[in-house]
Amino acid sequence: MKAIGMVEYKTVSSGIKAADLIVKTAEVELLEAQTVCPGKFIILFTGDLSAIRVSVDAAVKTYPESLIDSFVLGNPHESLYRALHCTAEVDTIQALGVIETFTGASAIVAADHAAKTAEVTVFEVRLCRGMCGKSYVLLTGSVAAVTEAVESSVAHLKEEGTMLDYAVIPSPSKDFVKTLI
Repeated sequence: MKAIGMVEYKTVSSGIKAADLIVKTAEVELLEAQTVCPGKFIILFTGDLSAIRVSVDAAVKTYPESLIDSFVLGNPHESLYRALHCTAEVDTIQALGVIETFTGASAIVAADHAAKTAEVTVFEVRLCRGMCGKSYVLLTGSVAAVTEAVESSVAHLKEEGTMLDYAVIPSPSKDFVKTLI
């Protein structure tokens, strides 16, 4: 089973050490291992669920002092990969949902949760760059579906304390949407 995992650190040196440990611990493929604002380091990787679990656990246990957030997602929604690379195709935006988080890891968890909750298209997951470490998710679908997906994800993240803000825009301006996609 394909899975994805992420570990997010508040220091670059801990992140680099963790990235090296992750790939040495189990057979995983790095999707991203890089510095993001404000000097945080994120490591996003894919592989079999057991390999992801072992690698995340190793990084979390070995470098806990700089750890910000982490996750393991088994069977991630298929739209997640395209949204992470901003390559999802969206022709029209009926309603626009925005979920803003304090961490990159929580944004990915929110995107996966939203996509599995309602009939929505997650078309962008923006991780930490240029936003002082915050992240956000953009999704579209019917007003009812976007509202359901956003509210469910917000409730899920509030339990973790990583939720920052959110919005549901029922009928966004076509001129604004052109700049968004």
